[in-house]
Amino acid sequence: MPHVPRPLLTRATVEAMRAAQGDGHSAWTGSLDLGRTTTTVTLTPDHWLWNGTPQPWPGALKERTIYVREGDEWASVSRYGRSLIKLVPTDWGPPTFEIDGIKMLVSARISPMDDARQKVALVAPRGKTVLDTCGGLGYFAACCLESGVTRIRSFEKNEDVLWLRTLNPWSPDPDAAETAGRLELTHGDVSQAILGIADASVDAVLHDPPRFGIAGELYSQAFYDQLARVLRRGGRLFHYTGAPNRLTSGRDVPREVARRLEKAGLRSELALDGVLASKR
Repeated sequence: MPHVPRPLLTRATVEAMRAAQGDGHSAWTGSLDLGRTTTTVTLTPDHWLWNGTPQPWPGALKERTIYVREGDEWASVSRYGRSLIKLVPTDWGPPTFEIDGIKMLVSARISPMDDARQKVALVAPRGKTVLDTCGGLGYFAACCLESGVTRIRSFEKNEDVLWLRTLNPWSPDPDAAETAGRLELTHGDVSQAILGIADASVDAVLHDPPRFGIAGELYSQAFYDQLARVLRRGGRLFHYTGAPNRLTSGRDVPREVARRLEKAGLRSELALDGVLASKR
């Protein structure tokens, strides 16, 4: 689905607009796209004007929620299908998202985009073909594009996450002119799609799967064998793991993952909050 620019509201944004109006200002300048750009809107008692289009004032808004206009109402940017998928604002601008209340991207101490930038730098994507296994909001892809990637193939299984991307101004648009056709985004299950990817056809892999309890197949030896198969000799792979269950069960997931990647024929080491591997 193409990205369609629309104003996005948070409670803090509306409070700032109302404060400007209360101070007697007829206009407010700020961001209506989660900090990506700034714009100026005209304020009136009954509505405000965005790009010349009247927008109704919203009612009470919740914290940790982003709103988009649906008809005459402001609705939360969330969907409930098999699970509740919700776009969540951060202090940094680029939002994170939640699935059934579980935050999918870090945002407490660092911007999720800056976090992605650090991880992408480990595989040095400039001039390379990259496989992005679990696209999410597309921050890995965005960082690869800004780093000069030649081509990035990205897969996302959840159609509701793909819908979030169309509203998130920080998610790269595969159809945008600045993307120049370098991003191929596919709605599909990478654990199956990888079987159709040719041997030694990618220079780097970025693997940021959901936690093991949701997508255990993406931590399996069979899948790691496939990642090693499609990676060219000398290619790099970054696998985000975090440190789930370490305090409660004593499991060391990063080291378990590193051992499986070694078994698949990759040289591995712990890096950031995951594992960095390379093909011998």
